[in-house]
This record gives sequence, structure tokens and C-alpha cells, in this order.
Amino acid sequence: MTDDKKVAKELVETLKDGERGFASAADKVEESDRSAWAATLRRLSEQRAGFRQEIVDMGHEYGDDVDESGTAAAALHRGWIALKDAVTGDDAGAVLGAAVTGEDHAVSEYESALQQDLSEGFRAVVTRQHAAVVAARDEVKALQTLD
Repeated sequence: MTDDKKVAKELVETLKDGERGFASAADKVEESDRSAWAATLRRLSEQRAGFRQEIVDMGHEYGDDVDESGTAAAALHRGWIALKDAVTGDDAGAVLGAAVTGEDHAVSEYESALQQDLSEGFRAVVTRQHAAVVAARDEVKALQTLD
């Protein structure tokens, strides 16, 4: 038996966090002196929504509802994001720093997922999404150097 369902649930929660986090970050920087960052952050939010839907759809093909309730660890992470969001306020650099922290977490979640016993088809999806998440993290980090 593979770990697909457990991993899918965890990644769906991570992707929800990223989708909401990037959208919130885009909203915060839109009216700042770094408004050009907003388009990148919105694109990454949409990317996360697409990745989440891909995993949910894949689960439905196998009869699994991987988009039900999240894990305790994911709930704790969402709480940390809310706390970090409250602390960073409207400072564009701090908001971007929080996005980098979130991306580091997402990369870690994908790397953990790839250590699990996944079916061949699901592993291919996770591997492809992992590469895109790493590229997104690097893109967000690069924005920091333009600050």
C-alpha cells in the first residue's frame, strides 16, 4: 500500500497555505513601493491553486477525498503564517521575507513527500510540482535581492 493519500492530504494543505499566503502577500505589496512584486505573487498563488486542484482531482480518480480536513501539523503551520502575517504588517520587504519562509516550508514538504512510498503516477506529479516549487522559491528569493 502506498502513502499517496496521506502525502496528498499534506501537500493539499501546504498548497492551500501557499495559495492564500501568496494572495495575501500580493495584496499587501500592491500599494507599496514594491507593487511590481504583486503580479509575481499572484501568479504563484494561482500556480498553487492549480497544483492543489491537480492533486485533489488525482485523488478523486482513485476514490479518495484528499481535500477534506487538514493534518494537525498543517493547522499549526497555518497558525504560524497568521502570526507571521500579523507581525510583518505592511512592510514589503518583511512580507516578501515571510513568503520566502513559506516557500522554504513548501520545498521541505515536497522533499519529505518524495521520501515516501508513492505510486509511480503520483510520484511523477509530486516530482514535477517539487521542481516548480523550488523554482518559485528561488524566484521569490531573487526578488529580495532587488529590494
